[in-house]
Amino acid sequence: MGKVKLSRDRHIQQRTPTKVDGAISAAMLSSGIGCLVIGLLTTGAVISEWLKNALNWWNPAGPLSGKTSVGVIVWLIAWAVFHSVWKGQETELKKTFTISLILIAIGFALTFPPVFEAFE
Repeated sequence: MGKVKLSRDRHIQQRTPTKVDGAISAAMLSSGIGCLVIGLLTTGAVISEWLKNALNWWNPAGPLSGKTSVGVIVWLIAWAVFHSVWKGQETELKKTFTISLILIAIGFALTFPPVFEAFE
């Protein structure tokens, strides 16, 4: 948890955190969630005509406007929630980084035509 640091008065101990990385973990994990949402919506729009129409927020761009906008909205909400929960705390940065990379990879894969067309 924290490193024990002795003050000049040897009878008083102060506990200082070794690393405060909650804000970093919040940013990484929320970006992974945002990427996953974009991938899921891309594949979902191919599967569901209703979802495709619901994501068409601007006709010139089609459902792409809704996919990216929802992904950004989810990313911002997730970032705000995780940041408020983990701010000033020590987190397992390596584990959060690994989970974030997995979410980004899955989301990225779901945006490729050979992948989402397999669900048609």
